[in-house]
Amino acid sequence: MLRITTVNVNGIRAALRKGMGEWMAAADSPIITLQEVRAANDIVFDVLADSGYRIQSADAEAKGRAGVAILSRTEPEATRTGNGDDYFDRAGRWIESDFRLEDGSLLTVVSAYVHSGEVDTPKQDDKYRFLEAMLVRLPELAEHADHAVLTGDLNVCHTELDLKNWKANRKKAGFLPEERAYFDRFFSDIGYVDVHRQLSGEVPGPYTWWSMRGKAFDNDAGWRIDYQAATPGLAETATAARVDRAASWGERWSDHAPLVIDYDLPGLREA
Repeated sequence: MLRITTVNVNGIRAALRKGMGEWMAAADSPIITLQEVRAANDIVFDVLADSGYRIQSADAEAKGRAGVAILSRTEPEATRTGNGDDYFDRAGRWIESDFRLEDGSLLTVVSAYVHSGEVDTPKQDDKYRFLEAMLVRLPELAEHADHAVLTGDLNVCHTELDLKNWKANRKKAGFLPEERAYFDRFFSDIGYVDVHRQLSGEVPGPYTWWSMRGKAFDNDAGWRIDYQAATPGLAETATAARVDRAASWGERWSDHAPLVIDYDLPGLREA
């Protein structure tokens, strides 16, 4: 069994102060991908030095913004940053690593942090440009490796099941028809599989993000915006998925909860 976990940490230093380290120690996950790390690479390496993980980090040129990372129990064979569009090379929003499995097959894991966007602003233009680049890069990864999985905070709810209050958010970034159309293409034209949805079935949620304001967490008024999107062969091996939701609002160390998926695959081989 190979467990892959993804979570937006909403700032790695703050998350560690609030209990993320204890969660990591108990996670039993050979691969953990992080988004919104919000720290320079050297700081990421320093604060996670005693975690027992090998760290691959892509910070953002804008200090204190974005940042993605891949943590693994073995060293990857290769790591690349950027999604193929030079415009995003220093955006801290895409990192991918190749891992050799014990059966000799190659697994590529992506940690991605898509822009939250804002209607009729340059932020939304950047979001659409990033999603366009994904339409190109995802098929390339499917050709590159035996298995590929896109993990991360993609900041879009694909269907009404993914958003508790979807009617009130139809004209807001994160649930716009134009954004959701990209996910139609990811999960149909390109052929990737929304593994969490595949395993959970056609049910509301399970949500992965809740506002820190009001009673959103207590009332489970959330958004499902964190994904593991896998190539079909990899998706077929997925056996279990869960959202590692904190027991209470006060025990949260991020406004997101980790998405944990188990795959019936051999373990990681040392590079």
